[in-house]
Amino acid sequence: MKSTLKQLLLPVIIGILISGFWMSPDFQEIAAGVAIFLFGMLMLEDGFKLFGGGFLERILERATGSVPKSLLFGIVSTTLMQSSSLVSVITISFLSAGLLTLLAGVGIIFGANIGTTTGAWLVAGFGLKVKISAYAMPLLAIGVVLVFQKSNYLKGAGYVLAGLGFLFLGIHHMKVGFETFKDSIDLTRYALTGLFGLVVYTLIGTAATVVMQSSHATMVLIITALASGQISYENALALAIGANIGTTITAIIGSLTANYQGKRLALAHLIFNGATAIVALIFISQIRDAVDFVSQMVGIAENDFALKLAVFHTIFNVLGVLLMLPLLNSLIKLIERLISEPSVDLSKPKYLSQAVEEFPDTIESALHQEVRHLYENAVELIAHGLNIHRHELFEAKDIAAFVASSRKPFDYDIDERYERRVKTLYSAIVEFSTRATTRQLPADVSMRIHQLREVSDRIVRSIKSIKHMRRNTNRYTIRNKGVMSDLYNELRTEIARILVEIDRLERADPEHRSYLWLEEELTNIESDYNSTNARIGKLIRKNEVTGTAATSFLNDSNYAYGAMRELIEAARIFYAEKDSAIAEVEQIIGMDVEDFEELPEGTSTGKSKVKVQ
Repeated sequence: MKSTLKQLLLPVIIGILISGFWMSPDFQEIAAGVAIFLFGMLMLEDGFKLFGGGFLERILERATGSVPKSLLFGIVSTTLMQSSSLVSVITISFLSAGLLTLLAGVGIIFGANIGTTTGAWLVAGFGLKVKISAYAMPLLAIGVVLVFQKSNYLKGAGYVLAGLGFLFLGIHHMKVGFETFKDSIDLTRYALTGLFGLVVYTLIGTAATVVMQSSHATMVLIITALASGQISYENALALAIGANIGTTITAIIGSLTANYQGKRLALAHLIFNGATAIVALIFISQIRDAVDFVSQMVGIAENDFALKLAVFHTIFNVLGVLLMLPLLNSLIKLIERLISEPSVDLSKPKYLSQAVEEFPDTIESALHQEVRHLYENAVELIAHGLNIHRHELFEAKDIAAFVASSRKPFDYDIDERYERRVKTLYSAIVEFSTRATTRQLPADVSMRIHQLREVSDRIVRSIKSIKHMRRNTNRYTIRNKGVMSDLYNELRTEIARILVEIDRLERADPEHRSYLWLEEELTNIESDYNSTNARIGKLIRKNEVTGTAATSFLNDSNYAYGAMRELIEAARIFYAEKDSAIAEVEQIIGMDVEDFEELPEGTSTGKSKVKVQ
């Protein structure tokens, strides 16, 4: 759908350009200015995206704890990035990845609408007053040098500086183009007054923003045209209102590949900007009076319509926020009713979508949550494959006694459940992580993606091991068959105990999780595996088990201990934070003297294998 819309827009854009070139050669100057300006915005967006790797996530976590903070974040981020569309796309991505609440996301959108007004002030107050192209060349020269650096931060700074240079250059060409254009064609002949003019030019502003995918570019075009006298002040106000409506299209297009939360945010954006536009159109006369009053108060000349347009743009956006803030909770409830949360389909990915592939933070977070989703499905298969109710297991005080009493077989096709609830998710994780690794990501994010892929591999291997031992597990645990039943119950108990410990690790506060038991369990598993093999040998010699039964058990024991190893290694990779102080201290506590002696000089203890005695 997203690509279809872009394909439909392409001939429209080309048609407008060809028509403009045919109408007037001077139009080329304006078209070039718009193109350069939009290219600058693309460079700005690419530059800010390179400042990922935890930066955006940390800012969002600290700045979106309340509605005022979310509002402020929207204002500041849009002011810095000079793109409310980019802020909308970022917010949709973070919301889809579960890093934001819908309330915080809507707060950011409100703030972004206020933040976008700074662009109008920049152009009207600076871009039209000085020879802005003189600032463009140094920015482009420095920016291009930085773009070729290896550091993502230097490269990002280069894209930002070059982007600003192209923005200034684009504004210059648009300004020159309109000044030349008015000598051959007077666009004011097409000015419309009254309600009809308001509606028509609002629709034109909306269409222009949809085509250019940037309300900022539309506003620059409006301001430069107004400054050169090519459009009337009244029509410019309507165009500005239309630009605010048109900017919601970018969010709507971005939400097409997002989950239901992303779609909710796009709808909130549309409702907010639509309501603001309606209020502005209804009270246009009163707002114009307010603009004249404010302009007189701050010393803006009566005929400086470019600056007065910036004042209007600010007043009607701030007014929209002030009107909608008291209705924010009602708006959230309405959106949640209109776009309800879909019923949970455990066979489909919940967090992986194209919308979260825009930024390193959302890629890692979405993949992390989807791997947890895979594990939740896996626990069900593992527990039911051993004829254990997982929820009752997690509440049991005596795991061994609970497992021994769990004899009733599940009417359960483990192969069918594996295909439907695990394989589909695993395939999605593999595809998503493979695509992610082809992007230019920070080294730590790329490493974490590889680790999460490994976790999912280990989870799947553990399930396959349980599938192999299911038949004999049923054979010897449904009815008591003496020693063999005891042996299989012990295997089931060990696996169940690991599931319980991982569940406790998941529920624990991340800052107080202890990872020592993971390393200890790996050591214990090897010891238990060897003692189990030795025990089977003794049972055979005492004729307490047959050779056939013993062979089957040894095969199943291999599968069981293999599953345990995979689960513990998966948990160790998934939860353990190697750079945390707690993990470092625990590793040092768990090391033998021999471990220290074996370490090369200068080696960090954080990479040493822990041995717990």
